[in-house]
Amino acid sequence: MQVALKNRHIGKKPVVKPAKPRNGSSLKLSFQTDRDFKKMKMTFQKLVIGASIAIGVSALATVPAQAGTLTGASIGGTAASDYLVYDVQGNSTKLVGNTSTNVQKVLDGNAGNPTGNVELRASSEKVGFDFTKNTTLTGQIGGKSITLSSLTETDWFSTGSGLSTSYGAQNFANTWFSQFYNAAGLITKESAIKSALGLPNSTPNTIIRQQAFNTFFNIGGFKRSSDPNVSYVNQNDISGEIKIGLAGHLNLKDYYAPLLGTLGTFLKDGFQASEVVKVTYNDKTDLLYSFSATASGLTNSSGLGADGKSHSGNYEVIIKGVPPTVVPEPSVILGLVGVAGVFAMQRKFKKASI
Repeated sequence: MQVALKNRHIGKKPVVKPAKPRNGSSLKLSFQTDRDFKKMKMTFQKLVIGASIAIGVSALATVPAQAGTLTGASIGGTAASDYLVYDVQGNSTKLVGNTSTNVQKVLDGNAGNPTGNVELRASSEKVGFDFTKNTTLTGQIGGKSITLSSLTETDWFSTGSGLSTSYGAQNFANTWFSQFYNAAGLITKESAIKSALGLPNSTPNTIIRQQAFNTFFNIGGFKRSSDPNVSYVNQNDISGEIKIGLAGHLNLKDYYAPLLGTLGTFLKDGFQASEVVKVTYNDKTDLLYSFSATASGLTNSSGLGADGKSHSGNYEVIIKGVPPTVVPEPSVILGLVGVAGVFAMQRKFKKASI
């Protein structure tokens, strides 16, 4: 279509040559005044600007929340050699060599896809275990250092003025065991436990709980709960939230029932409890654990020491992290450039129409 405009003065109609009709139809284009022509041009500019801004904003709005992982992983502590690395082979975890490459590799998973784990202070169940030493896993996440550690007797039994292994002491051991006792379902079986132990029903429930605490202590239960199997450390780049995966038993009754004697028969089937991990991040230290697991899709069914049951559950613990400085994705940068270009074009249009 050819359009020619002549004598373009205010108040005068522009001369328009009609386009040649196609297939018997005709197309006519005319402007009543110069004001109509300007109005149409401004409308077109607004449409272009609106569409460009929409594209730019869309690029910003569709940026996904990225997940950062632990980097530069290294093993340390006062028992730096006491750790094991489990990789994944099919649906089984399997022991592999204690190398820095293997440590980093197995920590790259998430709750939906664990890729193995690192067991800190792996000798906790052995005779002669030194409960004063620890093994640590240290790395960087979101530009900050984070250290995950096994627990020592001081972490469990310190009262602030010394160590106490007694039931009822004001320390972490008693706080944690109370929750463990409830999660195991023992609190609902106390009458039956009294009967099984030959105790009168009038026996205070605190006696049963004290006996359970002492039994757990005597089988090395606190030591056994001090060697976390760390499977991943991930951070949400937007919120800063850090999620730590701990591999364990999906049904902990299978593990503890044979060890606890009479009490073991009263454990709730399918009860869940993770080991405890000590986390130091951003000048703050927390003791983290969970009583709720999801199925990992794995079991320790292959290689040395395989029991067919370990690592079947994934326990996830969370701490509040510092959001890292994120470099925008190319699509975001293009969106911003597009929006900036639109406003520059808008200024250019305004100047041209003056």
